[in-house]
Amino acid sequence: SYAPRLRHAFVTYNKWLFGQTWMTFFNVGALPENLDFVGPAESTIFGRQAMIRYTSGNWQFALENPETTITPYGGGGRIVTDDNNVPDVVLRYNLKGDWGSFTAAGIYRQLRYENSAAGIDDSTNSYGISLSGKFVFGNKDDFRWMASTGKGLGRYMGLNTANGAVIDGDGDLQTIDSTGIFGSYRHLWSDKWRSNLTLGYLMVDNDTDLTGLGVTKEASSVHFNLIYSPQPKLDFGAEIMYADREIESGNDGNLTRLQFSAKYAF
Repeated sequence: SYAPRLRHAFVTYNKWLFGQTWMTFFNVGALPENLDFVGPAESTIFGRQAMIRYTSGNWQFALENPETTITPYGGGGRIVTDDNNVPDVVLRYNLKGDWGSFTAAGIYRQLRYENSAAGIDDSTNSYGISLSGKFVFGNKDDFRWMASTGKGLGRYMGLNTANGAVIDGDGDLQTIDSTGIFGSYRHLWSDKWRSNLTLGYLMVDNDTDLTGLGVTKEASSVHFNLIYSPQPKLDFGAEIMYADREIESGNDGNLTRLQFSAKYAF
């Protein structure tokens, strides 16, 4: 958007962090170098939120802002609730070396919805795991990747392509399973020219008796770009993307997008 937004605002003291920044469940270091910053939007963990985080060596532990996204019984517009009693809990391990980096993260959280008018007051548990990393080759090329899966990941996965839970006929919450994976290879043609090829895929396991047939079943994307850096920190790029989305009814749609950008990093 054009309106200013608060993305990062936090303080650190010794091993503690308080405030809003990248989700601990999200490894920003594995994000591909795409012109669209999110990259494979359907298949990556991505987001920022308020938290308390403790870091000790390679380990990180965080309590983060909870929020639940829900599909109504039979399908319909997304319900977003703030009824959670406990924060989202994340445990993460980071490993780095000359070869690159590797991150393993696990999340456990509560999904909750209260609606007295509809006679709904229920909660369920959600959990997931995300493995990601970056491997650096001898010629300075690199490969970045992420594989994430879980029950009720909702807003954590693919910019909330699928909600965390669906309401069943009894007014109870049932988690929605999802799995996302992407890989991206970056090749340096010279000191000033480089390209990235990125592939992403998302699969959602919906109970269509509850969600209906209008929800996402799977989505995928392919990105290829060419970036020119005439000076350090200055980039000009062009990128083409092809993406496809299929819903449970079998209907699908696709898009092809050509994007240009100019960026100065400071």
